[in-house]
Amino acid sequence: MTVHAHPDDESSKGAATCARYVDEGREVVVVTCTGGERGSILNPAMNRPGVLDDMPAIRRAEMARAAEILGVSHRWLGYVDSGLPEGDPLPPLPEGCFALGDLDEQVGTLVAVIRELRPHVLVTYDERGGYPHPDHIRCHEISVAAFDAASDPDRYPEAGEPWQPLKLYYSHGFSRARMEAFHAALLERGLESPYGEWLANWSSDTPDPGARVTTRVQCADWFPVRDKALLAHATQIDPQSRWFLVPEDLQREVWPTEDYELVRSLVESSLPEDDLFAGIEVLAQERRAS
Repeated sequence: MTVHAHPDDESSKGAATCARYVDEGREVVVVTCTGGERGSILNPAMNRPGVLDDMPAIRRAEMARAAEILGVSHRWLGYVDSGLPEGDPLPPLPEGCFALGDLDEQVGTLVAVIRELRPHVLVTYDERGGYPHPDHIRCHEISVAAFDAASDPDRYPEAGEPWQPLKLYYSHGFSRARMEAFHAALLERGLESPYGEWLANWSSDTPDPGARVTTRVQCADWFPVRDKALLAHATQIDPQSRWFLVPEDLQREVWPTEDYELVRSLVESSLPEDDLFAGIEVLAQERRAS
Protein backbone atom coordinates (compact mmCIF):
# COMPACT_ATOMS: atom_id res chain seq x y z
CA MET A 1 0.00 0.00 0.00
CA THR A 2 1.38 3.37 -1.03
CA VAL A 3 -0.14 6.48 0.54
CA HIS A 4 0.00 9.73 -1.43
CA ALA A 5 -1.21 13.29 -1.02
CA HIS A 6 -2.64 14.03 -4.48
CA PRO A 7 -3.52 12.30 -7.74
CA ASP A 8 -0.32 12.18 -9.88
CA ASP A 9 1.95 11.61 -6.85
CA GLU A 10 1.55 7.86 -7.28
CA SER A 11 2.89 8.14 -10.84
CA SER A 12 5.87 10.36 -10.03
CA LYS A 13 6.95 8.49 -6.88
CA GLY A 14 7.42 4.74 -6.98
CA ALA A 15 5.21 3.98 -9.96
CA ALA A 16 7.66 1.63 -11.68
CA THR A 17 8.03 -0.31 -8.42
CA CYS A 18 4.26 -0.69 -8.18
CA ALA A 19 3.99 -1.81 -11.81
CA ARG A 20 6.74 -4.36 -11.29
CA TYR A 21 5.05 -5.87 -8.24
CA VAL A 22 1.70 -6.00 -10.03
CA ASP A 23 3.32 -7.93 -12.89
CA GLU A 24 4.87 -10.28 -10.33
CA GLY A 25 1.44 -11.06 -8.92
CA ARG A 26 1.49 -8.83 -5.85
CA GLU A 27 -1.60 -6.95 -4.76
CA VAL A 28 -0.84 -3.22 -4.84
CA VAL A 29 -3.17 -0.47 -3.69
CA VAL A 30 -2.66 3.28 -3.98
CA VAL A 31 -4.36 5.47 -1.38
CA THR A 32 -4.82 9.14 -2.31
CA CYS A 33 -5.56 11.50 0.55
CA THR A 34 -7.01 14.45 -1.41
CA GLY A 35 -8.71 15.07 -4.72
CA GLY A 36 -6.08 17.50 -5.97
CA GLU A 37 -8.82 20.11 -6.38
CA ARG A 38 -6.45 23.05 -6.02
CA GLY A 39 -3.93 21.82 -8.58
CA SER A 40 -3.00 24.27 -11.31
CA ILE A 41 -3.07 23.50 -15.01
CA LEU A 42 0.61 22.74 -15.60
CA ASN A 43 0.25 21.42 -19.15
CA PRO A 44 -0.35 24.28 -21.62
CA ALA A 45 -2.26 21.94 -23.94
CA MET A 46 -4.89 21.49 -21.23
CA ASN A 47 -5.32 25.21 -20.55
CA ARG A 48 -8.70 25.29 -22.22
CA PRO A 49 -12.02 26.89 -21.23
CA GLY A 50 -13.86 24.90 -18.58
CA VAL A 51 -10.95 22.73 -17.49
CA LEU A 52 -10.13 24.67 -14.33
CA ASP A 53 -13.82 24.86 -13.39
CA ASP A 54 -14.12 21.08 -13.71
CA MET A 55 -10.78 20.26 -12.11
CA PRO A 56 -12.12 17.92 -9.37
CA ALA A 57 -13.87 15.63 -11.86
CA ILE A 58 -11.02 15.77 -14.35
CA ARG A 59 -8.44 14.81 -11.74
CA ARG A 60 -10.57 11.88 -10.61
CA ALA A 61 -10.74 10.65 -14.21
CA GLU A 62 -6.98 11.11 -14.64
CA MET A 63 -6.36 9.12 -11.47
CA ALA A 64 -8.60 6.30 -12.65
CA ARG A 65 -6.70 6.09 -15.93
CA ALA A 66 -3.29 6.11 -14.19
CA ALA A 67 -4.38 3.35 -11.81
CA GLU A 68 -5.55 1.28 -14.77
CA ILE A 69 -2.20 1.74 -16.51
CA LEU A 70 -0.24 0.74 -13.40
CA GLY A 71 -2.59 -2.16 -12.67
CA VAL A 72 -3.13 -1.04 -9.08
CA SER A 73 -6.25 -0.81 -6.96
CA HIS A 74 -7.11 2.67 -5.78
CA ARG A 75 -8.80 4.29 -2.79
CA TRP A 76 -9.64 7.93 -2.09
CA LEU A 77 -9.55 9.10 1.51
CA GLY A 78 -11.80 12.00 0.52
CA TYR A 79 -10.00 15.05 1.92
CA VAL A 80 -9.73 18.45 0.24
CA ASP A 81 -6.48 19.63 -1.33
CA SER A 82 -4.76 22.35 0.72
CA GLY A 83 -2.99 23.93 -2.23
CA LEU A 84 0.62 25.07 -2.14
CA PRO A 85 0.81 28.48 -0.42
CA GLU A 86 3.11 30.98 -2.11
CA GLY A 87 4.30 34.45 -1.16
CA ASP A 88 6.15 36.20 1.63
CA PRO A 89 4.62 36.01 4.11
CA LEU A 90 2.82 32.81 3.17
CA PRO A 91 -0.97 33.13 3.11
CA PRO A 92 -3.03 31.00 5.52
CA LEU A 93 -4.21 27.61 4.34
CA PRO A 94 -7.84 27.46 3.22
CA GLU A 95 -10.45 26.47 5.76
CA GLY A 96 -11.53 22.83 5.60
CA CYS A 97 -8.39 21.62 3.81
CA PHE A 98 -6.54 18.38 4.51
CA ALA A 99 -3.54 19.94 6.24
CA LEU A 100 -5.79 21.74 8.76
CA GLY A 101 -8.05 18.78 9.41
CA ASP A 102 -8.39 16.73 12.58
CA LEU A 103 -5.32 14.50 12.67
CA ASP A 104 -6.93 11.84 14.85
CA GLU A 105 -9.94 11.54 12.53
CA GLN A 106 -7.70 11.33 9.47
CA VAL A 107 -5.57 8.61 11.06
CA GLY A 108 -8.73 6.65 11.80
CA THR A 109 -9.82 6.91 8.18
CA LEU A 110 -6.53 5.45 6.98
CA VAL A 111 -6.55 2.81 9.72
CA ALA A 112 -9.91 1.59 8.42
CA VAL A 113 -8.44 1.14 4.93
CA ILE A 114 -5.38 -0.67 6.31
CA ARG A 115 -7.53 -3.01 8.39
CA GLU A 116 -9.78 -3.73 5.44
CA LEU A 117 -7.04 -4.39 2.87
CA ARG A 118 -4.38 -5.79 5.26
CA PRO A 119 -1.15 -4.73 3.51
CA HIS A 120 2.17 -6.19 4.57
CA VAL A 121 4.14 -3.17 3.35
CA LEU A 122 3.24 0.51 3.77
CA VAL A 123 5.03 3.22 1.76
CA THR A 124 4.72 6.97 2.29
CA TYR A 125 6.83 10.17 2.42
CA ASP A 126 9.46 11.22 4.93
CA GLU A 127 8.93 13.89 7.59
CA ARG A 128 9.52 16.65 5.04
CA GLY A 129 6.85 15.19 2.79
CA GLY A 130 9.46 14.50 0.11
CA TYR A 131 9.20 18.25 -0.40
CA PRO A 132 7.55 20.64 2.02
CA HIS A 133 4.00 20.74 0.68
CA PRO A 134 1.51 20.88 3.59
CA ASP A 135 -0.49 17.94 2.21
CA HIS A 136 2.64 15.82 1.81
CA ILE A 137 3.66 16.52 5.38
CA ARG A 138 0.18 15.65 6.65
CA CYS A 139 0.24 12.49 4.50
CA HIS A 140 3.45 11.49 6.30
CA GLU A 141 1.91 12.21 9.68
CA ILE A 142 -1.22 10.14 9.20
CA SER A 143 0.62 7.26 7.52
CA VAL A 144 3.17 6.82 10.30
CA ALA A 145 0.48 7.12 12.97
CA ALA A 146 -1.78 4.64 11.18
CA PHE A 147 1.05 2.11 10.84
CA ASP A 148 1.22 2.04 14.64
CA ALA A 149 -2.50 2.36 15.38
CA ALA A 150 -3.84 -0.24 12.96
CA SER A 151 -2.81 -3.16 15.17
CA ASP A 152 -4.09 -1.67 18.44
CA PRO A 153 -7.57 -3.04 19.29
CA ASP A 154 -8.15 -0.16 21.70
CA ARG A 155 -7.73 2.47 18.98
CA TYR A 156 -10.46 3.07 16.41
CA PRO A 157 -12.44 -0.05 17.41
CA GLU A 158 -15.12 0.92 14.89
CA ALA A 159 -12.55 0.72 12.04
CA GLY A 160 -12.41 -3.08 11.76
CA GLU A 161 -10.31 -5.94 13.04
CA PRO A 162 -6.74 -4.96 13.98
CA TRP A 163 -4.00 -5.52 11.43
CA GLN A 164 -0.27 -4.88 11.65
CA PRO A 165 1.69 -4.04 8.48
CA LEU A 166 5.15 -5.57 8.68
CA LYS A 167 7.33 -2.88 7.08
CA LEU A 168 7.17 0.89 6.72
CA TYR A 169 9.14 2.71 4.03
CA TYR A 170 9.70 6.29 2.92
CA SER A 171 10.15 6.82 -0.81
CA HIS A 172 13.15 8.95 -1.80
CA GLY A 173 13.05 10.12 -5.40
CA PHE A 174 14.61 13.57 -4.99
CA SER A 175 18.16 12.50 -4.23
CA ARG A 176 20.95 14.97 -4.95
CA ALA A 177 23.24 12.10 -5.92
CA ARG A 178 20.66 10.92 -8.45
CA MET A 179 20.30 14.41 -9.93
CA GLU A 180 24.07 14.81 -10.14
CA ALA A 181 24.40 11.46 -11.91
CA PHE A 182 21.77 12.33 -14.50
CA HIS A 183 23.12 15.88 -14.91
CA ALA A 184 26.64 14.61 -15.66
CA ALA A 185 25.41 11.88 -18.02
CA LEU A 186 23.22 14.31 -19.99
CA LEU A 187 26.04 16.83 -20.39
CA GLU A 188 28.42 14.06 -21.42
CA ARG A 189 26.02 13.19 -24.25
CA GLY A 190 25.71 16.85 -25.24
CA LEU A 191 22.09 16.97 -24.12
CA GLU A 192 20.17 19.60 -22.19
CA SER A 193 19.99 18.95 -18.46
CA PRO A 194 16.99 20.05 -16.37
CA TYR A 195 19.02 19.68 -13.18
CA GLY A 196 21.70 22.39 -13.43
CA GLU A 197 19.76 25.23 -11.80
CA TRP A 198 18.24 22.87 -9.25
CA LEU A 199 21.69 21.65 -8.17
CA ALA A 200 23.14 25.16 -8.15
CA ASN A 201 20.39 26.29 -5.78
CA TRP A 202 20.58 23.25 -3.51
CA SER A 203 21.00 24.62 -0.01
CA SER A 204 23.97 23.39 1.96
CA ASP A 205 21.58 23.23 4.91
CA THR A 206 19.40 20.67 3.10
CA PRO A 207 20.66 17.12 3.68
CA ASP A 208 20.52 14.71 0.77
CA PRO A 209 17.63 12.30 1.40
CA GLY A 210 19.47 9.84 -0.82
CA ALA A 211 21.90 9.27 2.03
CA ARG A 212 19.04 7.64 3.92
CA VAL A 213 18.24 5.07 1.24
CA THR A 214 18.35 1.45 2.40
CA THR A 215 16.45 -0.25 -0.40
CA ARG A 216 16.87 0.04 -4.16
CA VAL A 217 14.25 -1.74 -6.27
CA GLN A 218 15.34 -2.65 -9.78
CA CYS A 219 12.45 -1.56 -11.99
CA ALA A 220 13.87 -0.08 -15.21
CA ASP A 221 11.73 -2.44 -17.32
CA TRP A 222 8.69 -0.62 -15.95
CA PHE A 223 9.85 2.94 -16.60
CA PRO A 224 7.69 3.11 -19.77
CA VAL A 225 4.64 2.12 -17.70
CA ARG A 226 5.50 4.83 -15.16
CA ASP A 227 5.77 7.42 -17.91
CA LYS A 228 2.46 6.40 -19.44
CA ALA A 229 0.79 6.70 -16.03
CA LEU A 230 2.35 10.14 -15.56
CA LEU A 231 0.99 11.30 -18.90
CA ALA A 232 -2.47 10.18 -17.85
CA HIS A 233 -2.43 13.15 -15.47
CA ALA A 234 -2.72 15.48 -18.41
CA THR A 235 -3.60 18.63 -16.45
CA GLN A 236 -0.50 18.26 -14.28
CA ILE A 237 2.14 16.75 -16.54
CA ASP A 238 3.47 18.54 -19.62
CA PRO A 239 4.93 15.99 -22.09
CA GLN A 240 7.68 18.52 -22.80
CA SER A 241 8.59 18.94 -19.13
CA ARG A 242 11.69 17.83 -17.24
CA TRP A 243 10.01 14.52 -16.41
CA PHE A 244 10.76 13.36 -19.95
CA LEU A 245 14.08 15.01 -20.78
CA VAL A 246 16.23 12.04 -19.71
CA PRO A 247 16.26 9.33 -22.42
CA GLU A 248 15.07 5.95 -21.23
CA ASP A 249 18.30 4.17 -22.17
CA LEU A 250 20.26 6.69 -20.10
CA GLN A 251 17.92 6.16 -17.14
CA ARG A 252 18.49 2.41 -17.37
CA GLU A 253 22.24 2.89 -17.48
CA VAL A 254 22.63 5.56 -14.80
CA TRP A 255 19.87 4.87 -12.26
CA PRO A 256 17.71 1.77 -12.93
CA THR A 257 16.13 1.72 -9.46
CA GLU A 258 13.53 3.45 -7.35
CA ASP A 259 14.81 4.12 -3.87
CA TYR A 260 13.37 3.78 -0.38
CA GLU A 261 14.25 4.05 3.28
CA LEU A 262 13.23 1.21 5.59
CA VAL A 263 11.91 3.01 8.66
CA ARG A 264 10.33 0.23 10.69
CA SER A 265 10.32 -3.53 10.30
CA LEU A 266 8.76 -6.33 12.29
CA VAL A 267 10.73 -8.94 10.35
CA GLU A 268 14.41 -9.62 9.92
CA SER A 269 15.88 -8.17 6.76
CA SER A 270 19.51 -7.52 5.88
CA LEU A 271 20.42 -4.05 4.65
CA PRO A 272 20.86 -2.93 1.98
CA GLU A 273 17.80 -4.47 0.33
CA ASP A 274 16.59 -4.77 -3.24
CA ASP A 275 12.98 -5.75 -2.45
CA LEU A 276 10.30 -4.10 -0.32
CA PHE A 277 9.04 -7.57 0.58
CA ALA A 278 12.44 -8.82 1.75
CA GLY A 279 12.10 -10.91 4.90
CA ILE A 280 8.32 -11.18 4.97
CA GLU A 281 7.38 -13.83 2.41
CA VAL A 282 7.15 -16.81 4.78
CA LEU A 283 5.35 -14.84 7.48
CA ALA A 284 3.01 -13.28 4.91
CA GLN A 285 2.05 -16.73 3.64
CA GLU A 286 1.34 -17.88 7.18
CA ARG A 287 -0.81 -14.83 7.86
CA ARG A 288 -2.80 -15.29 4.67
CA ALA A 289 -3.46 -18.94 5.57
CA SER A 290 -4.61 -18.12 9.12
